[in-house]
Amino acid sequence: MDSGTPVWIEELTRSRTLPGLGRFSFHIENLPAGDRVLLGFFGLLVAIASISGVYKLEKSLLILTPAYGGTLVEGAVGSPQFMNPLLAISDADRDLTTLTYAGLMGLSGDGSLIPVVAESYNISEDGKTYVFTLRNGVKFSDGTPLTSADIVFTVEKAQDSALKSPEYAAWSGVRAEAVDSQTVRFTLAKPYAPFLGLTTLGILPSRLWQNISTEQFPFSPLEINPVGEGPFKVSSVTKDAGLIRSVTLVANPNYPLGRPYLDSIRFNFYTSSEDLASALRSGEIESAYDTPSAHELKAPYARVFGVFWNPNQKQVYSRLEVRKALSIALDRQSIVDTVLGGYATPLMGPVPPGGSVTQVAVPESSDRIKDAAAILTTAGWSYDGTARVWKNAGAKQTLDSITLRTSNVAELKNVATAVKATWEKLGIPVTIELYEPGDLSQNVIRPRSYEALLYGMVIGRDQDLYAFWDSQERNDPGLNIALYANKTVDALLEGARVSSLESTRTDDLQNVENTVAADYPAAFLYAPNFTYSVPQDLRGIELPQVVLPADRFATVAMWYRSTDAVWPFFIKK
Repeated sequence: MDSGTPVWIEELTRSRTLPGLGRFSFHIENLPAGDRVLLGFFGLLVAIASISGVYKLEKSLLILTPAYGGTLVEGAVGSPQFMNPLLAISDADRDLTTLTYAGLMGLSGDGSLIPVVAESYNISEDGKTYVFTLRNGVKFSDGTPLTSADIVFTVEKAQDSALKSPEYAAWSGVRAEAVDSQTVRFTLAKPYAPFLGLTTLGILPSRLWQNISTEQFPFSPLEINPVGEGPFKVSSVTKDAGLIRSVTLVANPNYPLGRPYLDSIRFNFYTSSEDLASALRSGEIESAYDTPSAHELKAPYARVFGVFWNPNQKQVYSRLEVRKALSIALDRQSIVDTVLGGYATPLMGPVPPGGSVTQVAVPESSDRIKDAAAILTTAGWSYDGTARVWKNAGAKQTLDSITLRTSNVAELKNVATAVKATWEKLGIPVTIELYEPGDLSQNVIRPRSYEALLYGMVIGRDQDLYAFWDSQERNDPGLNIALYANKTVDALLEGARVSSLESTRTDDLQNVENTVAADYPAAFLYAPNFTYSVPQDLRGIELPQVVLPADRFATVAMWYRSTDAVWPFFIKK
């Protein structure tokens, strides 16, 4: 080698074997200072590369899993009053009740029902008897055992007419019996397939409530310091001027499905949606529903909005071509985009999206007004532009005006304005009449005092449409506000209620969707979207089809903000 080769390299080259450690150390010690620096530098590079390689290998093999820890600050409008599954009436009540109580069954992220307090259940062949077996060792949040007696007490209290529980109608006529401490049986007067959904009702501890009179029920301290079996329990409540302003919940280690990952959730309550939105923008809160933000989740609301006709008030609406023309004229996608900001799904039928039914498609058209006019003229109608009236000489009927009644809320006022503009392009003058929600319900809807009503139906998750479209529900307190009567639909609705086969219920409901849509008893418009603004690092959230805002907590026990990196073989299957 040339004279520029370092001595230690020459030595290694001449040797047939590697030098011993001592000899190697000797050579290093005798290296020139520059060579020792060079060797150290290369050694450092090798060490860094080795460590980096091991780290990357480890990272590629380790799996991130949810870990316990973290909190969430949620905002909501209103102030809770009843943290009680039998008395919850506001969204704030239902939010806290959903988090602090649990039922025999619960809601999963895909909208299906799963056992929670129950371990299993059986349904009799005639569909009238449901027997539930409880999980072993289920406890309330205070550590006391939960038994079938608590379930029977809760149901019987719901059936107490003096309590005026919102659950009264759902449980009326159901017999609840404690077979033993771990088994409860429900007997129905007749088959009712959606019954299973009723068993999501939270369970009260009878030992704490049984000596409280019905009159004192709403005033018990347990209303704001509940003892339940839900994923969280109340830690503290802050009041101002007698109203609850914040509630802090902590994880319940006794929750039947296991302790939630989050340590706590704090609720801050606001008097208006504007204050709520401001708190979300400022970072005072981290999450809120129906309050837009840069990071929001969406799910379909189980609600159907439309204009419902009343032929008893104006006979012209008994004619199919009139109802169809008025419906076809409306540009639903434009209403969704321009009025609702894109937060809705256009509809042509009575079944909301998000379930097992395929919605009737909204027909495409380049000129909806022209299409609507053609429907009328084909059926013998002619338009008098001077009088601004459609006439049918054969039927001796006229369509000269529409009075549209609706609720005095911003969304419906704006939708009504869009509907009015469309129908007036068809040549029909439209008058909008606005009512406060309570007044609309009491003095317009209940006595069926409207010719055209812009309104929204809240459909249950079981999509039981009986109350809305069966002919026997046309009068108050029934909810058939279109006064619709169709024997085929009546039979389908009844069949969907009693069949124990999911496939049969789906088929029946699909036929209801198709048949009702083809009859145009209403100009169905849209189903709104539920939106939930959350922090980007909050994971594990699944939103089912939403009936009530509290449904956003379907998977709350699985929400997490912290993670652990673990080897695959440590993960439980």
